[in-house]
Amino acid sequence: MNAFPCLSRALLLLVAVAQLTYNPLAMCEGFAGVAGRPTSHHSKGATKSESALSYSRQICSFDSDDFALPTGDWPYTDADMNRLDNSDDQNFYSEPRFVTHIDDYAIQSLTEYYAEEMGETSRQKKESGLEAEGKVDVLDLCSSWISHLPTDVPFGRVVGVGMNKQELETNKQLTEHYVQNLNINPSLDQFGDNSFDFVCNVVSVDYLTKTREIFEETNRILRPGGKCLISFSNRCFPSKAIAMWLQADDIDRLTIVASYFHYASEWNSIEALDIKIPAAETPERPGLGEMFSNPAKGFAWASTASAIAKVKGGDPMFVVKGVK
Repeated sequence: MNAFPCLSRALLLLVAVAQLTYNPLAMCEGFAGVAGRPTSHHSKGATKSESALSYSRQICSFDSDDFALPTGDWPYTDADMNRLDNSDDQNFYSEPRFVTHIDDYAIQSLTEYYAEEMGETSRQKKESGLEAEGKVDVLDLCSSWISHLPTDVPFGRVVGVGMNKQELETNKQLTEHYVQNLNINPSLDQFGDNSFDFVCNVVSVDYLTKTREIFEETNRILRPGGKCLISFSNRCFPSKAIAMWLQADDIDRLTIVASYFHYASEWNSIEALDIKIPAAETPERPGLGEMFSNPAKGFAWASTASAIAKVKGGDPMFVVKGVK
């Protein structure tokens, strides 16, 4: 009689194994990002970023020849920037949202990426004598109650520009903040030329309708060698995202953001990165005989494999980086 409970557990385990073995989401092309898709848009493949950071993988870099028009021309129309809900954004953002819009692993990937990019700049500033403590100045555009900045990088000025005063006041990483609707007033004239080492925008570029002016201003306020980091995933509020974003896939969205850089201003380099930290490899599955004789070993494998599958099937995380 003691065999029946053991057999029941083993059968349950086999069901779990079957679910992990056939995971249609994990098998969908492009589900976890563009890695593995056919290269396009002048992609050089999923190689290491030019900055040789640990986790970021370069999807492609962009040259002026990759775009139909020269810098200074603007190819996008009002129809491209149209939204399902064109009402005042102030109404949409009037109530604070103390939530995150990407999953925990995507947030971890973004913070790790920031730590490497900003840490590298901090070291360069300190070694060159530009800043004794290597403090980095950051502008967080479309900021909220959290900026996902690392805790092990020395920061100087960290400024948030966002829509909700209560969210900005809650953000402990900010040294100052401004409530500003960039779709009505894209000017950043409260900041002088060459004021920041980084300008960041997290999962919000798809809501911006005055991108030409914003990217021009971003170039102006960055210091020489400064970096603009535009990060996004595959989630959005569809009613507030621009039309051409909703019609695009991940590769097209990378190209759209890169084109904002190119058409608005001159940049030393523009590249698209996959910054999602690679998940661990799934451990080898025990044989069926092992799982029947030792169900605990099988359940341990199933638990580990399930966690890894969840990470691999989570939110992708991309950055388009422009270096001034």
